[in-house]
Amino acid sequence: MGGLARRGLPSGSMAVLYRGLKYAVYALLSLNILLFLQEELVSASHATAPGTDILAWIQLYSATLDTAAWVILLLLFELETAVIPDHRLVGWTRWSIHSIRLACGVAIVSAFGGYWGEWRVFASPGVLEGSACALNSADWSMLVDFDKFESLAAMDCTALPVDLWVIPGLNNVLATPEAFASAWELALVDVINSGAWILVVVLLEIEVRLQLWGGVPRRLQPFFNAGKAALYLTLAIAAVYWGFEGEFLDFWDAALWLFAFVFIELNVFEWQQELQARGRTDSTTPSAPSTKA
Repeated sequence: MGGLARRGLPSGSMAVLYRGLKYAVYALLSLNILLFLQEELVSASHATAPGTDILAWIQLYSATLDTAAWVILLLLFELETAVIPDHRLVGWTRWSIHSIRLACGVAIVSAFGGYWGEWRVFASPGVLEGSACALNSADWSMLVDFDKFESLAAMDCTALPVDLWVIPGLNNVLATPEAFASAWELALVDVINSGAWILVVVLLEIEVRLQLWGGVPRRLQPFFNAGKAALYLTLAIAAVYWGFEGEFLDFWDAALWLFAFVFIELNVFEWQQELQARGRTDSTTPSAPSTKA
């Protein structure tokens, strides 16, 4: 959300606490990039087929790509609104920031496509013909949870259920109907969560642009508020779902992002209040220079 004006923030010890809390959240979100990468490297070792193309790699590492792009956008937002002076947000600096933001936007949309593709992998399972014991166990894996696999060679094939499914699009992966259904649901939640975040930012961006062009029309503000409330509720439900399903990293990441967006929403609200106050005094009083936290 480049272009947000600087806003009044707490002063003194409250300002120190505010910045410390904000940057702690940013650091934890950055750490999540490595945690997602570690998780997806393990799952990719079971799911990657020879000659995998770029679209399949995006699908395999969609969470890492998605998280990295969002973190970079968040840091750019911080640079524009709290670090780089206003008079320096011109020329090459402004062009560079906008170029990186565009690249991150492409990455986020690509990650959404990756989540969609991963969900589609679970759309039409095939039934395993014969027994799992007849397979070359070194070449096959079992899906034990979403994005979690175990080599068939490490399992007792005689203890496996008879009704196993083969997952098309993955490299020799079997699953029980129960594990398959759970993975399908978790993949669908990934799609919904990714799409909801994109819509949140679209609404915020529209709101910011309208504010820059003279203010959000009063009749439209309730629609913006209701739309964002519905989206944040959807994101909160997704986080709770991950928590109940035992997907701690997804739950933790979603909770951090919801917390991070509290800062952004506060920034937008305070900025709107500042512009409205400035508009009331512009005709009689010179505008005070903007400050940064």
